[in-house]
Amino acid sequence: MSTNENATLNEQNVGQHPAPTKAQEGLTFAPRVDIYESDKELTLFADLPGVRGEDVELRFENGQLILTGNVQPRLGDKKFLGREYGEGNFYRTFALHDSIDATKIVASCKHGVLTVHLPKVEAVKPRQISVQAM
Repeated sequence: MSTNENATLNEQNVGQHPAPTKAQEGLTFAPRVDIYESDKELTLFADLPGVRGEDVELRFENGQLILTGNVQPRLGDKKFLGREYGEGNFYRTFALHDSIDATKIVASCKHGVLTVHLPKVEAVKPRQISVQAM
């Protein structure tokens, strides 16, 4: 994503991965994301290993895209020799610029990756203008 001041999606610390924080209900994670921008839309890819689509809540309110959900226990009460997979809640927010058409946002979750399509409004999409020879 470009770092100019007209960016259509902002979040503090994009590119940095914050550590899990303690909350009343256990650990809260900030999922890692990749963001791709094309002429027509932004596409956000959030890594949510082991998360099912029904465990994800994505909503848009007050100019913000809010991603929350829960990482369920992977293998129950088994004794592990080593463990790097975190369980608990996840949360991340992104401020959306007015150039995003919030009514057309769509998302899917497959193989632990949440893909969110954030289409741009028609007014900001580049368009080709034909030049007539005289």
